[in-house]
Parts: sequence; structure tokens; C-alpha cells
Amino acid sequence: MVVSAKWTMEQLNGLPAASFVEALGGIFEHSPWVAGAVEPLRPFESAEELHAAMVNAARSAPEEKLLALLRCHPDLGTKLAMSELSVSEQKGAGLDSLSPEEYERFSSLNRDYVGRFGFPFILAVRGKNKDDILASLAERAVRERGEELDQALREIARITGFRLADLVAE
Repeated sequence: MVVSAKWTMEQLNGLPAASFVEALGGIFEHSPWVAGAVEPLRPFESAEELHAAMVNAARSAPEEKLLALLRCHPDLGTKLAMSELSVSEQKGAGLDSLSPEEYERFSSLNRDYVGRFGFPFILAVRGKNKDDILASLAERAVRERGEELDQALREIARITGFRLADLVAE
């Protein structure tokens, strides 16, 4: 889903349930169930209220569903299949033009991170460059799992906040 048109909150609130989920299904990486979880809570007064409800739905999910959501995120700096939004976000951070050495560094750190935590390194890359991202990856790779899980969820909230702001005109 590439964001090409903006929706108003009035339009989103007025959509049939399936269309609402389709319009917002890409906000959380390959997890349209998040939009489905908040659809019955309409109407939302603002994009911020909608986003807060979506983040709450994700955070309130059973652990296995939450881990599945985390695992939908691509490894940063790799060439694995990812959503169009992730491709665009990573390109903006320069992750689409890594040297072979940088690519290997990202791949190695990502493998170690996933091995330690059981989910990929997640970072809102908007406004960051590849050096910032590598530094964050190295710093966070030594944390305790619970602390890193909380950080991953905060990063998802930032990513989805950016995506929703790009989608909704207020």
C-alpha cells in the first residue's frame, strides 16, 4: 500500500467495515487485524485518537499475536520482501544503497538480534541515516528482552504514527 491519497476522518468513519480495514490495513506491517480491531470503535474524532486506539489494540493482543506482528517487520538494510511503505521508508534512510560491507554488517547484526530476541530489530527510520540505524542496532542488541520488546512497540507506534499522518488529512 503506497499512500497516494489522503482521507478525512469523516470519510474513514463513514466507510463500510471492510473498506475501513482495507484503507488502514497497511498502517501496521502486514497486520490488517489491527484496523479490524478498532473498526467497531468508530467514530474517531481525530487521527491521533484513531492511532491511539490502534496502538492500544496491538499492545493488548495476546503475546503470540503481538510477536507475529513484530515478526512481520523486515530486517532493516536487507533485501527481503517488504511492504511498499517499508521500501519507501528504508530508501529514505539510505538503506537501499548499502555497500557490500555495510550490507553484511546489517545482515550480521540483524541475525544476532533476531537470535537474541526472537523478533527483528524495529526502528522508525524516518529522519535517520544508515549510521544512526547501525548505532541504534548495536546499542539495543545488548538490552534485556523485556526492555527491547517495549522499545520495539514504541518504535512501531512511531512508524504507524508517521504512516497514519501521511494517510489522513485533518
